[in-house]
Amino acid sequence: MDQLGTLAETFFDWGSMRSAISDLLTTGVPNTLILAVTSAVIGTVLGLLLAVAGIARTRWLRWPARVYTDVFRGLPAAVTILLIGVGLAPQGMEIWGPDPYPLGVLALSLIAAAYFGEIFRSGIQSVEAGQFEAARALGFSYAAAMRLIIVPLGVRRVLPAWVNQLIALIKDSSLIYFLGLTAEQRDLFRIGQDSAATTGNESALVLAGLFYLLLTVPLTHLVNVIDRRLRHGRATRNGGEGGEPTADTPDTSTPEAPPVPGPTPVPEGAARA
Repeated sequence: MDQLGTLAETFFDWGSMRSAISDLLTTGVPNTLILAVTSAVIGTVLGLLLAVAGIARTRWLRWPARVYTDVFRGLPAAVTILLIGVGLAPQGMEIWGPDPYPLGVLALSLIAAAYFGEIFRSGIQSVEAGQFEAARALGFSYAAAMRLIIVPLGVRRVLPAWVNQLIALIKDSSLIYFLGLTAEQRDLFRIGQDSAATTGNESALVLAGLFYLLLTVPLTHLVNVIDRRLRHGRATRNGGEGGEPTADTPDTSTPEAPPVPGPTPVPEGAARA
């Protein structure tokens, strides 16, 4: 019982949580969303470019895309953030001053691009070759067929995987505290960590984790909804349960062929004549 009491006091003290909840709501949540959403947008654009380069005909596009993906997927996120945040800090000071957010967003975007690129590449390559051949037969150029048909189809297929990676990006945004943040720039994790260091109680850090859950759990359910719609939405629109056609579905069954008429009977008198 003493151990349970110590555990409750250390991680679930309501007084410590109440003292940190205001900063978590007004500062931590907005900053975490800014980091995650901005990095996701930039990473998605870069990831699409990497995916297209990774399946390009020329090796001068394929090889750099492959090397980039291997490097940024292989390095720990904390190492990448430190390399960019500290290595490019002098240039950042000259351009936008001491604000570490732009370099943090850049680091997260480069990391996300490597993962998004692999997700999009697998989706594009999963599109049937017949789709591309049909587009070419209709007169589309290679670039137009990829841009208007193949890439949109491939991206649509990997939306659940993209949302899963967005969830990971929200959690990785907590590593930006390595670059040093002012009181107004702190994200959820940094606020919880500062409160834990000040009070000697880890409850605020647990509360920050609960806020991460509130941000990521709805996205997890969104993944399930998207996946279900992609898998079963077309079948639901084209037919009812069990594959039966609905009232709005045209009857595409083959109509029964009319009977073939037999020979015309000859009257008996005409036969004797």
